[in-house]
Amino acid sequence: MSLHAYTEDQLVEQPAIELFAALGWQTVSALAEGFGPGGMLGRETKGEVVLTVQLRAALVRLNPGLPDEAIQTAIDELSRNRSAMSLEAANREVYRLLKDGIPVSIPDREALTPGPSPGGRGESVVRLRVVDWEQPAQNDFLLVSQFSVVGKLYTCRPDLVGFVNGLPWVVIELKKPGVPARAAFDENLTHYKQQIPQLFW
Repeated sequence: MSLHAYTEDQLVEQPAIELFAALGWQTVSALAEGFGPGGMLGRETKGEVVLTVQLRAALVRLNPGLPDEAIQTAIDELSRNRSAMSLEAANREVYRLLKDGIPVSIPDREALTPGPSPGGRGESVVRLRVVDWEQPAQNDFLLVSQFSVVGKLYTCRPDLVGFVNGLPWVVIELKKPGVPARAAFDENLTHYKQQIPQLFW
């Protein structure tokens, strides 16, 4: 048997990836990730944690007919840096956006019609959907292994990050058998406590 069969990657990470794949997630390794338009995840730099290419595609699919400006407003709101907020407040705010949608202003339909308008032209506020809660299969599920992120303190690379419609929902740090669970928990808590508010809301 190969010595590599006893590594954390083979013992824990690869089976975890296979489990997500069996549940219908797309899986990809970012260990050799390229950046820019041709990169596998579409990120410009390692400082980005929202996959805007996937997010934009999901927002367009879930909100047909809305103008590009409304889609961009939603992307900007979801990508906004919340590191100055407490972790609890940031989580509550993002939770509401995911659950209830993002309020965006769009021109009234009359304003989109060529020619003179019989009355004043204004704007309407609509809630742009981020997640299809009724039909989960309509969402985009992507599991990325070895996803490097540069934060204010240092670079971190969680073993697995689960993205739903381009947004990081799940961060998983794996340990091979033999590592005490409490020690692994304490190590990960210390490692990500300061980074997570900056990197993942």
